[in-house]
Amino acid sequence: MKFNRLLCGVASIVGLMAATANAETVKIGVVLTYSGGAAELGEQIDRGMNLFIDQNKDAFGGNEIELIKRDSKHPGGDIAKTAVQELITREKVDLLAGFIFSPNAMASAPVINQAKVPMIIMNAGTAWIPSLSPYIARVSFTMWQSGYPMGEYAAKDLGCKTAAVGFTDYPPGKDSRDAFSTGFEKFGGKIVESLPMGGPREVPDFTPFFQRVKNAKPDCFYIFVPAGNHAVSVVKTFTSLGMDEAGIKLIGPGDITQDTKLQEMPKEAAGMITMHHYSADYKTPANIAFVKAWKAAYGDDTIPDFMGVAGYDGMAAIAHAITAQNGKITADGTMKALAGWTFDSPRGKISIDPETRDIIQDENVHKVVWKDGRLGIEVIGTIPQVKDPCKANAIGKCAE
Repeated sequence: MKFNRLLCGVASIVGLMAATANAETVKIGVVLTYSGGAAELGEQIDRGMNLFIDQNKDAFGGNEIELIKRDSKHPGGDIAKTAVQELITREKVDLLAGFIFSPNAMASAPVINQAKVPMIIMNAGTAWIPSLSPYIARVSFTMWQSGYPMGEYAAKDLGCKTAAVGFTDYPPGKDSRDAFSTGFEKFGGKIVESLPMGGPREVPDFTPFFQRVKNAKPDCFYIFVPAGNHAVSVVKTFTSLGMDEAGIKLIGPGDITQDTKLQEMPKEAAGMITMHHYSADYKTPANIAFVKAWKAAYGDDTIPDFMGVAGYDGMAAIAHAITAQNGKITADGTMKALAGWTFDSPRGKISIDPETRDIIQDENVHKVVWKDGRLGIEVIGTIPQVKDPCKANAIGKCAE
């Protein structure tokens, strides 16, 4: 018996040594905004990625993970493209991940095409980005997933016959404008104003734009701005101009009610309606556990938002791709592994559409509420498992 136990012990050690010998070190190039006004956005994704790694040591099939991080700084695209080139040629990364701003992902697409390095997008939401390369998959969202159903909801459920649209003047803003307008007009609504409101780098003075909308007297005012300080300024300007009292409903994608910015907004934000795929206030067991783990890792005064959960889910997708390929990463192998991949995320069930390499997920109608001395999110409706409407309807660049 002792001899048999000894043989079993030796066999286990040999097996462990063989597994260790066969393990690969997978280099992941992470391109996020780590400095400047959008640094907190990069921090959210970064923390989400690290939380998944810390909680799921066995998810990578025994392979080692090395994160090599680069700062894209701003949404212009030039710095991100240079970072991607350097990560591929000098660092020899196997995968790329991150990308807060759409222009950064767009500028990088030709580089990954040439090098055949897979890219996992964890934020950038312009719908047609995956069409720029067969080596792009997205785990975050598209602007059409929230904007198009918000247009339908505004027309059918909120009773809005007219609407104004305000948007930050860069690709995702235009995408969100088109998504909402298409959905709203399809169900009988009329767009009375469509206003570009500055760029994504600096928060503009929204007052002249909002005053123009107030004068137009639409039933609804749909706004897309980048998450962060832009969103706080939107709500404060809307409140200060008394637009709610004038009978105008403020609506938009969930970017304008970001969890990390919600408590900086005035109490009057209560009543806003947005369409989104995540809130830290979701009461599901998976999300309650996720928020608890987040606070344990980063402090009781921190909270995850939709970028944090995208970083978490994105690393889950990467773990699956690594394991499926036994640590030997190729662009084609990664896309094959991710086609149809499903995951029980804190946001709910998600999957990757095998045809478009884009995310499929629930879209929830959020109502901002004032409860227990704080602003929070209440889910008042759900559209299950939404594919990107832009691609599903072959609209514009999504048809290319």
